[in-house]
Amino acid sequence: MQTDSYRHKGMRRALIKVLQEKGIRDPRVLAAIEAVPRHFFFEKAFLEQAYQDKAFPIGEGQTISQPYTVAFQTELMQLKPTDKVLEIGTGSGYQCAVLLQLTPHVYTIEYNRALYEKAVMFFKKYGLKPHTFHGDGSEGLPAHAPYDKIIVTAGAPGVPRSLVRQLKVDGSLIIPVGDAKSQKMMRITRVEEDEFTREEFHSFKFVPLLGSSGWDAAQ
Repeated sequence: MQTDSYRHKGMRRALIKVLQEKGIRDPRVLAAIEAVPRHFFFEKAFLEQAYQDKAFPIGEGQTISQPYTVAFQTELMQLKPTDKVLEIGTGSGYQCAVLLQLTPHVYTIEYNRALYEKAVMFFKKYGLKPHTFHGDGSEGLPAHAPYDKIIVTAGAPGVPRSLVRQLKVDGSLIIPVGDAKSQKMMRITRVEEDEFTREEFHSFKFVPLLGSSGWDAAQ
């Protein structure tokens, strides 16, 4: 098990200043980022990269998202401690660990079995307790719906209808939508049973969302 030293904490404080300079304002989000030792998700040889504001490969063609992206998506969610959250794309588990700082009610699903098994071992090792699932996250997790918030950590060709249908009224979906090169971050809010609003934010570049409502179907 890795340690979280004064040096690591100092590197996180420096990262928080970078995120503030880039426009992240929510103090609870900043505190959550500062609380999670990002270097735990890296091999020890790559410690210096852990607190740079950059994405980093984690194997299986996937990445751990850059801290700004994690903070931006999390801030858009406007999480409350009672919110029930579905994360599409567990990946390394970093985004999930940040969410758990804000609400204990986190469900996370991963498409890639190797990454899923690695994340489950990580959560157990560090005493984190999200509800973990392996499967096609592009279809959500209907058995445990509805959710207050849904976050998608991969780029989608469109907004999956199955995901917005799993939102509670007043719930919102945070999802990057676009082509393989660039996606616009979007927030879809279910204002009534059959009425949704759509907001569009900055452009990002994510790995592709796989599954029947992702790029598997779009290809």
